[in-house]
Amino acid sequence: MVLAAGFGKRMRPLTDSMPKPLVPVLEKPLIEYTLERLAAAGVKQVVINTAYLGEQIRARLGSGERFGLSIQYSVESEPLETAGGITKALPLLGSEPFLVVNSDVWCDFDFTAWIENPLPESCPGRLLMVPNPPHNPEGDFGIEGGIDKGLLSGSAKPRYTFAGISYLRPQILTGYPNARERYGLGEVFAHNEDIMQAEVYRGGWCDVGTPERLKKLEERLTTN
Repeated sequence: MVLAAGFGKRMRPLTDSMPKPLVPVLEKPLIEYTLERLAAAGVKQVVINTAYLGEQIRARLGSGERFGLSIQYSVESEPLETAGGITKALPLLGSEPFLVVNSDVWCDFDFTAWIENPLPESCPGRLLMVPNPPHNPEGDFGIEGGIDKGLLSGSAKPRYTFAGISYLRPQILTGYPNARERYGLGEVFAHNEDIMQAEVYRGGWCDVGTPERLKKLEERLTTN
């Protein structure tokens, strides 16, 4: 699932007339980088949730055929936040574990590594973590038992930043006791800490949350 329903307020004025997933990075919409990486990893079916200016996303991406994907859309009248949006889309996602990627994240992580490494039966999900960027110096969670394949922890040090990429079982949402129409994944992860896997990734990653970060990403891609 690709999360694409937000307002993108911090990207204004770019997002006054365009949804953030379609903001161009070197003339290519940001969300297309993610779709291409998913297709390269062998993913065939993708669900995208849309809300703000979602008709532009649906018109641009269509059925997904040109990416080698089959895209279905979960349309929200108003953004339901990350957990609410995924919960609404669960009928389209099925009963098996699924990848979740924020559409405003650029990352060169190889999804194949996770697809070929299934979640243990007792594990509700796996999070990709990155070293803390300047805009989130305190991080989100620590990791117990080694930063390569440890367990998510709210108390372990050092702390890392959630990369906006996860691999989840549907039960992490259907079994969450405080589920509601609109809520975020952060509280779901906190509720399941100590039983979720977490892995630190030190490759290319950027949360394209502001025009300044967008500019830095374009400079990075231009020089690579």
